Amino acid sequence: MPDPHCILIVDDDPDILTAGRLLLSHHFGKVICCSDPHQIPRYMAQHRFNAVLLDMNFSPGARDGQAGFDWLNRILAIDPETVVVMITAHGGVDTAVEAIRQGATDFIAKPWQNEKVVATLSAAMALSDTRQEAAALKRSNQRLLEANRADDSRMIGSSSAMQQVHSIIRKAAPTDANVLILGENGTGKELVARQLHAQSTRAEAVFVSIDLGAVSESLFESELFGHHKGAFTGADKGRTGRLLAADGGTLFLDEIGNIPLHLQVKLLTVLEQRQVIPLGSTEPIELDVRVVAATNLPRHSLGNEQLFRQDLLFRLNTVEILLPPLRDRAEDIPEIALHFARQYARKYRKPDKLFSADAMHHAMHNHWPGNVRALRHAVERAVILSEGEALESVDLQLDTLPDSNAASPDDRSLSQAAPVPEPDQDLNLERTERQLVVTALKRHQYNISKAAADLGITRTSLYRRMDKHGL
Repeated sequence: MPDPHCILIVDDDPDILTAGRLLLSHHFGKVICCSDPHQIPRYMAQHRFNAVLLDMNFSPGARDGQAGFDWLNRILAIDPETVVVMITAHGGVDTAVEAIRQGATDFIAKPWQNEKVVATLSAAMALSDTRQEAAALKRSNQRLLEANRADDSRMIGSSSAMQQVHSIIRKAAPTDANVLILGENGTGKELVARQLHAQSTRAEAVFVSIDLGAVSESLFESELFGHHKGAFTGADKGRTGRLLAADGGTLFLDEIGNIPLHLQVKLLTVLEQRQVIPLGSTEPIELDVRVVAATNLPRHSLGNEQLFRQDLLFRLNTVEILLPPLRDRAEDIPEIALHFARQYARKYRKPDKLFSADAMHHAMHNHWPGNVRALRHAVERAVILSEGEALESVDLQLDTLPDSNAASPDDRSLSQAAPVPEPDQDLNLERTERQLVVTALKRHQYNISKAAADLGITRTSLYRRMDKHGL
């Protein structure tokens, strides 16, 4: 890890070194002085410098700055991310500008002004922090890419529903089109986002994920757009926002439906203008990022102008992918379950085991309200607890036994909420269910949580029935 705010000053003038050390040591953590540029490689091997102040000339009477160019190139060859600020005489400004063209970040003219030096170095520190954060994200992304390539079956399933999902991914991934992923919790929305990134032209760049459901309103702008030091109370240092951190790559906005309307406007503005203005700044920064968003809200809820801005929805869903719940692709369950069984057997150093016929039957007929995530946890638990030669139903510890003719818990709750019909009443189940849902919604002024509680079902189940009946 780099030393906190570590600066290297390279100049053959001892007065410059002394003045620089006395000035900068009051503002930054550590200042190292070097009068012989040939010692630069040794210092760089021992430290990771946030910035290097480099003189342009090191020989008496030299004015062409060639030595500065040579050492600038050697420094960048050792570490291309190094922030280098050139030191030059007033008459050598043109030479310093050429050094910037060759990779330097800025320059300071002799005799310098203390305020200008501190301001220039502060900007250099901010740039260094940004570069280090971006490099760390790139390394993390590379590790994720390698993990995905090592296990190319992370998105498992050959059912017709999943074949359609894979087909859309193959078509959309090579483009820069924004993608909106819809699906219940646990269906694998982030896996789809990572596949879109891995198969795109941005695959070697960063993939940045943010769970908007876990970000408070007060931190939304700072988290996405970033902020400068002093932008608000507690901002004791600058922060690179997720949008800029993902520049050149892909930004995954999970739980996009949780953003309040007044913040949706700010996100829409950034996506339309392709510019970000960090808090505390007035200068826009150009942005090149592909946005993949996801939500567990039903499609009809996103179409509600009171919940979600339609102009933002149009911006996000150039391509839309609907992930099916696990109960609608039960034929994929054996393959998924065996994959997780092998995975957790390796993780916990257990022998590989197959599922008994009874256990697989139970798994394929279970409702799986938590979808693939719930199946994964059940298999992990089974691998840990199993003592037999095969994984049994008791090892899976499913809440309910399968019964294709029995109603699910939610269905039973819904039916129990209905009054017993008189002989002359309409006994059509679909119409009765629809009427119950409508009655509950009207009774609670379309408050989903209260209506679901009154019906004795979950919010997700209520959304599903609203979608089913076109409400």
